[in-house]
Amino acid sequence: MHDEKPYNPLEKVNLGKSVADALLSKAPRKLKTLENFHGAGIYAIYYQGDFPAYQKLSHINTAQGPSIPIYVGKAIPEGGRKGVGQLTDKPTRTLYRRLVEHSESIQCTSLKINDFTCRYLVVDDIWIPLGESLLIARFSPLWNVFLDGFGNHDPGKGRYQGLAPKWDVLHPGRAWAEKCQKRPETQAQIALETQSWLDQSPSLMQSRFEVNEAVAQYQVRQSVELLIKK
Repeated sequence: MHDEKPYNPLEKVNLGKSVADALLSKAPRKLKTLENFHGAGIYAIYYQGDFPAYQKLSHINTAQGPSIPIYVGKAIPEGGRKGVGQLTDKPTRTLYRRLVEHSESIQCTSLKINDFTCRYLVVDDIWIPLGESLLIARFSPLWNVFLDGFGNHDPGKGRYQGLAPKWDVLHPGRAWAEKCQKRPETQAQIALETQSWLDQSPSLMQSRFEVNEAVAQYQVRQSVELLIKK
């Protein structure tokens, strides 16, 4: 006999999933034109441009609408990293400011800011880390999992001994990253590695299948309509 485990909506994972699903239900917004707002929470950034290494990802997000994030992140309230301030209702703009920081990072490079959209969700503090973790596990976003460095801050004077992030080699322009030590990989090598990684990404493979199915169904409908008209 096979015993089914009862579904418990209050389990931590299920509660976290509800937070992630709430974010994904939000309408996408242009990253460049966000209006100021209060709150902390989670967010997803999507790419729909023509950068060669990202074409597979961009094609899916263009065909289906923003569906596979290139980056997922969180913005916790001030003091949250030290374990203080998380039980207060003090107004914060940390989520808005984090998205503005990302917009500024992109605009330092040759990437076009108009090619980026985002979804964000203001969340009670306790659920922010779990919501972010589940979104990363679900989508394995490129800039989280493979191409590191997009979310990094300037390490500050005296801390530039480390290697420049891969992200900054592929997308040079941030002044602080140019002070870091050069990586052994070239921009061209990282671009090729990125394309190979996207080729094997489970979330992209599944989405490509869905896009192809949708195209095939549309073509069938068109053929049927032509036959009916005749």
